Formats: sequence, structure tokens, C-alpha cells
Amino acid sequence: MSEPLQSEHGTAEIGVIGGSGLYEFLDDAVTVTVSTPFGPPSDPLVIGEVAGRRVAFLPRHGADHRWPPHLIPYRANLWALRAVGARQVLAPSAVGSLTHDFPIGTLVVPDQVVDRTSGRDRTYYDGPPAGVVHVGFADPYCPAGRAVALETTAAAGWPAVDGATLVVIDGPRFSSRAESQWYAAAGARIIGMTGSPEAALARELALCYTPLAMVTDLDAGIETGEGVTMAEVFRVFKENVGRLRDVLMDIVAAMPTERTCPCGSALDGLTTGIELP
Repeated sequence: MSEPLQSEHGTAEIGVIGGSGLYEFLDDAVTVTVSTPFGPPSDPLVIGEVAGRRVAFLPRHGADHRWPPHLIPYRANLWALRAVGARQVLAPSAVGSLTHDFPIGTLVVPDQVVDRTSGRDRTYYDGPPAGVVHVGFADPYCPAGRAVALETTAAAGWPAVDGATLVVIDGPRFSSRAESQWYAAAGARIIGMTGSPEAALARELALCYTPLAMVTDLDAGIETGEGVTMAEVFRVFKENVGRLRDVLMDIVAAMPTERTCPCGSALDGLTTGIELP
């Protein structure tokens, strides 16, 4: 991998925000340092080619996993991906299951999100010079990206569950049993710590955002014993990272070359007050 490059130009069409080990799928990769009005992203971007598509990978927690979920520079991350040209974003993540219907190893392509986080920078439009901007978020994820992810995972022999509500908590601690049961009673089926404000920020930049959630544990409310442990989550993710990387390669190859979904028009008719990259 080459030394970091300074780039002000688009060099990728698809962005992938994920965990350690996933960026190994890029051919002829280079690292690109991107400056944003919101500080640096979690790490320099790693840009390369997959199946003829230019892809920018960004390790969400940093390559050395130094960013806890509540301190990840979400605004900088999405801005940096758009700055290098990415307009479609794939967002794999590890999640806990709130139902026995989704055992460990299940892939889920959620269709809804409930944000239970607080204190995170969750918008680009938080005062002058930015305008007052209210983006639609009724359906938080890209319909075209979701369709591709579902079709591709099925063809790969690891079919993802079509639709579920993801509840996002601050962390870094895991939930109490009472909290876990409360989320499940409210209709959530998977739980994570990074899905918000990531999806909303993508919408504010008119990006297509497609989550791919892998169940690494059963949350405290449905599991007996000591509950979720960090060691367990890391172990399951490590065991499946190669398989996840392979299916991501297939999804990247199958992503639309032209956007016909509503995501790209999310800002139509709105005065942002700021110039997007």
C-alpha cells in the first residue's frame, strides 16, 4: 500500500464503512487523506478496485479500533466519502440479536432504525452558514441498495433477512436485560451502536446508504448467563470476516452504475447554505 495521498478529487464511486479486515478486498489500494470541515475521518481512506468498480473503504473505528462508538467522527466520515466521489455507501456492522429468530451468524438487511443515542453530532445543518434543512427519513435506507444486498447474499448462499428494525444505543457498554427486553417489546429485532447518526448523515448528503448487519451475539434480554461480552463479539466477527468480505465484494460488483432511487434527490428544493463536496 502506498504512502497517503492528498486528494481533492473524486476517485471512488462506492464507499464501504466497516471493521478491521474488510479493506483487504481492494486491489491496487492506495491510502488517501481527506480534510473535512468537521475534522479528519476515523482514518485515511483506502481506495482501490473491486470488479471494475472504484471503492473507498473507511474503517469506522479506525484501523487500530481506537474510536469508541459514541466518539466516532460520523460527520467527517460521510463527508470524506462524498468528497472522493462516492455516492453509494455500504455499511456492514456487527449487531446483537433481540430475538431467537436471528441466531448468531445471521445476516440482516434492516429497513428501519430507532435512534436511542444522545450527544452525538447528528446533522450538517446545525446553524449558520448552514440553512434550516429537514430531510425526509421515513425510509432510512436505499431501496436499490437493499434489493441488491438481499439478492446477492441469497445467491452467495448466505441469505440475509429482509427487513428488521435496528435500535442504536450509545454504548460503549452493552444493554442491561431490562433495556434489551424493552427494545424488543418496542419492536426492535437487532441492536447496535453505530447505525446512527450514520444513516441520517448519509441522507443529509443525498447518499445511498445500505446497511448489512451480522449478528455476533444474543443480547442480554434473550440470553441466560453472563450476557454479551466483548470477547464473544470479536471472536464471532473474526470467524466470519472472510465470508463477510466475500459477500461484500459480490454486492459491490452488483451495485447500480446509475442511481434511479430517491436518495439522490433528498436535498431537492432545500437551501442547504453550505457547499457539499
